[in-house]
Amino acid sequence: MDRSVDGTERRLRPPSLFLMLAEARGVLELNSSLLLSPLLMRAPRGDGHPVLALPGFLASDLSMAPMRRYLKELGYDAYAWNMGRNFGGISSRRAALRDLLKRVHEASGRKVSIIGWSLGGVYARDLASQMPELVRSIITLGSPFADDIRATNATRLYEVLSGEAVNDIPEIRAAIAGDMPVPTTSIYSRTDGIVNWRTSRVRPSATAENIEVHFASHIGLGVNPAALWAIADRLAQPEGEFRHFDRSGPFAIAYGPAEQALS
Repeated sequence: MDRSVDGTERRLRPPSLFLMLAEARGVLELNSSLLLSPLLMRAPRGDGHPVLALPGFLASDLSMAPMRRYLKELGYDAYAWNMGRNFGGISSRRAALRDLLKRVHEASGRKVSIIGWSLGGVYARDLASQMPELVRSIITLGSPFADDIRATNATRLYEVLSGEAVNDIPEIRAAIAGDMPVPTTSIYSRTDGIVNWRTSRVRPSATAENIEVHFASHIGLGVNPAALWAIADRLAQPEGEFRHFDRSGPFAIAYGPAEQALS
């Protein structure tokens, strides 16, 4: 059994068939962001540091193009992963992802923030655990890294296409699921139809937080307007500083309550 954020053990189930079928609403989330783009452009702006965007399982850079475009409009130096479609492989992609992070860091001369959607967030946490000196912060979106990570509707397909069983890499899993050496934000939704939301929560601390977005889908989380606002707000923090997300902004009604740091 896997351990949850609070240290208890349990076996989780993937999201229900109803939630999985409801994932089609991701199109509405994208349309909402387009309609609300003038409001989204009023989000806090940071210092233009590099941001690397890692797509989810079976997705490509196209899936994160709207987010990268938004971040570029806010002044950030947004990078795609340029590895084609993500067919998985946490172990097999480690070297290539380390090289990618090094190239982005060398091109800018600055630490890199990493945003990972779903499986991309698992890669982001793995990179931060291996190379914290190059990483400024990480933001994950519906990523299954904690608790019983088999509780997704994509586990079997991942294992078939990647050739890796999720239980075959215990040392990597332990590092990914643990506390990160850099500021960390996990954005998730209880109505995620692909990933059990409990597997996406970090252990809250002075430099780690969870942000729940109400009614968001898994495939729409990266284009959801409330999620995009939260991402912009998190990236705008000065390097070396971290404050927990202020839910009093224009999308306040879309967020779950703040959590207290665990001792």
